[in-house]
Amino acid sequence: MLRQLPAETAHRATLTLARLAAPLLPAPAPDDPRLAMRAFGLDFPNPVGLAAGFDKNAEVPDAMAKFGFGFVECGTVTPRSQAGNPRPRLFRLSEDGAVINRMGFNNAGSAMAAHNLRARRGNGIVGINIGANKDSADRIGDYVRCFFELAALADYVTVNVSSPNTPGLRGLQNRDELTRLLGAVTDARAAAGTSSSEMAHKPILLKIAPDLDLHALDEIADVVRASHIEGLIVSNTTIARPPLKSRHAGEAGGLSGKPLLEPSTRVLGEMHRRLGGAVSLVGVGGIASGADAYAKIRAGASLVQLYTALAYRGPGLVARIKRDLLACLARDGFAKLGDAVGKT
Repeated sequence: MLRQLPAETAHRATLTLARLAAPLLPAPAPDDPRLAMRAFGLDFPNPVGLAAGFDKNAEVPDAMAKFGFGFVECGTVTPRSQAGNPRPRLFRLSEDGAVINRMGFNNAGSAMAAHNLRARRGNGIVGINIGANKDSADRIGDYVRCFFELAALADYVTVNVSSPNTPGLRGLQNRDELTRLLGAVTDARAAAGTSSSEMAHKPILLKIAPDLDLHALDEIADVVRASHIEGLIVSNTTIARPPLKSRHAGEAGGLSGKPLLEPSTRVLGEMHRRLGGAVSLVGVGGIASGADAYAKIRAGASLVQLYTALAYRGPGLVARIKRDLLACLARDGFAKLGDAVGKT
């Protein structure tokens, strides 16, 4: 029924249903201990996470955790609320198992996200993804403000510099700007840590684009090492357009889903080779099966995230991926999932 609605209307309806159903949903069954992962100082019951973009305002992280996710990432959140880009801005490419979005960081702002995170009743791992307002005169200052307002309410913080839908944002991935940005955010963590030992060790992750050349990956790896952040998410949506069948193929925005699996996994492998375990990697892009998730793990990811495939396959996909991962481990002779990370 939801798929008969326009894409953004269906998304809003899904959030409403999840919020209403949350008190009625049972807790998920315990995960097989072979799926447990430790990354950036946190213990995850399983490696399958919900990517940012689904729950921008942190309205339903506890409800989504009940579908079996090992962790949920909310956002992207900006300091001030913003409407995002004009509609329509979300397009299903059903023939391609893909979505194009040009949402533009539509969200209710950091104060609302903080309110919702404080109201949580669950205890699953929740991350917060932060960004800058489109019209900001000080984008780095926006990230710092969001960090101070939200970091204490989440288990980790993701610095998103890779959305293609905020003009100029991806420029923060160049060496000098990224050095300044991560320096400012880690300084904010150090300042917060003077009064809270928990804040002093709050994991910081960086989310990058898949549309980067090898030189850019070299530079990002150097900055990540020097910054002493804990994790890297590879990757955001792509502005590339491989051959697509849908009539929406020409829409502007970021492409996600099946066409992103191969290029995002390739960039993930490149970053694994450059970083060599210096930080934990999270693999995102095109995951629609346990085999897809396993490919990310073999390429170097300790954790994975998905979103687009849920629109086509429903929340039962999470349990299927976990069952498939266990079958992959048995087939390849690994005692636990951590043993398969980076084993290409």
